[in-house]
Amino acid sequence: MIIRRGPAAGLLLAVLAGVTALGAVPATAGEPTDGEAPKVELVLDSSGSMRANDIDGRSRMSVAQQSFDEVVDALPPETQLGIRALGSRVPNSASQALGCRDTQQISPVGPVDKPQAKAAIATLRPTGWTPIGLALRAASHDLGTGETTRRIVLITDGEDTCGAPDPCDVARQLAAAGTHLVVDTLGLTLDARVRQQLTCIADATGGTYTAVQHQTQLTSRLNQLVRRAHDTYRRTPRQVGGADRCSAAPVLGPGVYTDRERFAEHRWYRVAVSPGQELRASVSIALDRRLNPDYGVLLRAVSTSGQEIVRGTGADGGRTDVLSTGLRWSDQRPAASPEPSASSSTDGSGDGLVCLVVSNSFSAPAGVQTNPGMPVELTVDVVSASPAPGGPSLGRGWLLLLVLTGTGLIGGLVTGWLARWRVAVWKEN
Repeated sequence: MIIRRGPAAGLLLAVLAGVTALGAVPATAGEPTDGEAPKVELVLDSSGSMRANDIDGRSRMSVAQQSFDEVVDALPPETQLGIRALGSRVPNSASQALGCRDTQQISPVGPVDKPQAKAAIATLRPTGWTPIGLALRAASHDLGTGETTRRIVLITDGEDTCGAPDPCDVARQLAAAGTHLVVDTLGLTLDARVRQQLTCIADATGGTYTAVQHQTQLTSRLNQLVRRAHDTYRRTPRQVGGADRCSAAPVLGPGVYTDRERFAEHRWYRVAVSPGQELRASVSIALDRRLNPDYGVLLRAVSTSGQEIVRGTGADGGRTDVLSTGLRWSDQRPAASPEPSASSSTDGSGDGLVCLVVSNSFSAPAGVQTNPGMPVELTVDVVSASPAPGGPSLGRGWLLLLVLTGTGLIGGLVTGWLARWRVAVWKEN
């Protein structure tokens, strides 16, 4: 189990951490299948309320502009970034009908002209209304369609002030349309109504919500989410619902899956593994809220009869927003055929299934919402088993024991002779 000591910085996403040397799924499992670049759009609230001076003694807008500049400077070269503003042109003293159409793309999605993007950000002034629903719909058009999962990162200090289209409804529509779109939300206020709406948007698309109270926290979070857009799987994870026991768990084939796990929950899945095949699995849990210290995540493979086969080895990459671990296990019996067989058994039960269970030791400080559960991304692969290296057995290796004893004896004699020779030479000189 991976254990972290200290509060989580917040959130995923998806890394998805496959580290072969540590027993996780090989990195090639998540490599791009085409030449499509990662795409992400930052959507910034520029409404009148962003004038408030309550983040590190500065206005919310100036804090957001500085964070945007730093994110643009640190942008991975392959990532295509766009920037959209809402409430930046029509003052909130104008009619609501006009203000609720106020959203504009100030930097197109594509390879970033950094000076141009930073100059556009610098011109924004807190001005108008907050048409979040309209901005999300426009951002989805900005990102287009394709096989790559697109990401929108929404930064706002308030809830939608326009009402139509409702941002939660827009998020649900985007998710239902199968556009491979994830929306992460960052709230610059601790207001409960704002948190509720931003959580609703994120939940609908498999994204995350984070409350931000400092400029450094905003910059760190934005960088993490932009990197996640770069690291995310080109093959969109499939939604799956784990069970509370092995016998009721869904059977998964090779692929990438997304789920949510409540605090201190055990989430079960099943995978068919035939003789001569190797199971490789990794799990990443996005830390999308503040946690109590000493938390961890564990991935285990268990037989359908309840016997633990192997447990995950840590694959932590030093990130503070994701916990990851992975495992590999193979049935070393000779394969009856190159094809998987549901009738072969890995545990004597005859069903050929191995159970994967994801567990966590999360708890939250008072006031932190524990529902919905934490975002989980599970990667599963089944390949031909690598032969396990053989090793000597002392139970049968009396010859090896004699060789080791003789080697030790000869080594001791040579060492003693050299010591006597050095003493004799020292006395003569």
